[in-house]
Amino acid sequence: MFQLPPCPQCNSEYTYEDGVQLVCPECGHEWTAAEQAAAEVGAVIRDSNGNELQDGDTVTVIKDLKVKGSSLIVKVGTKVKNIRLVDGDHDIDCKVDGIGPMKLKSEFVKKA
Repeated sequence: MFQLPPCPQCNSEYTYEDGVQLVCPECGHEWTAAEQAAAEVGAVIRDSNGNELQDGDTVTVIKDLKVKGSSLIVKVGTKVKNIRLVDGDHDIDCKVDGIGPMKLKSEFVKKA
């Protein structure tokens, strides 16, 4: 017998199928089997050109970025060395020369 995977949020074993979606009756979380497979394999983070990024890469900023809570701007062409990939809204943790530690979105950088 085929057993459905437990809920990724609350680990409930009582998941059920609703069309192509899997649903947890305890917490109400809905997801697809494809989303779960991507999460298990590990999401691949790509730059603006579609190149796969890895920890320790050097990237170049492709757009002027305002630094939140400051009047500083990260200019186009700024090279950022030794990036660290993280989960969440902002994919990259890094240290920008002259500004300090920041989080960047992978859509605003290209691999150097």
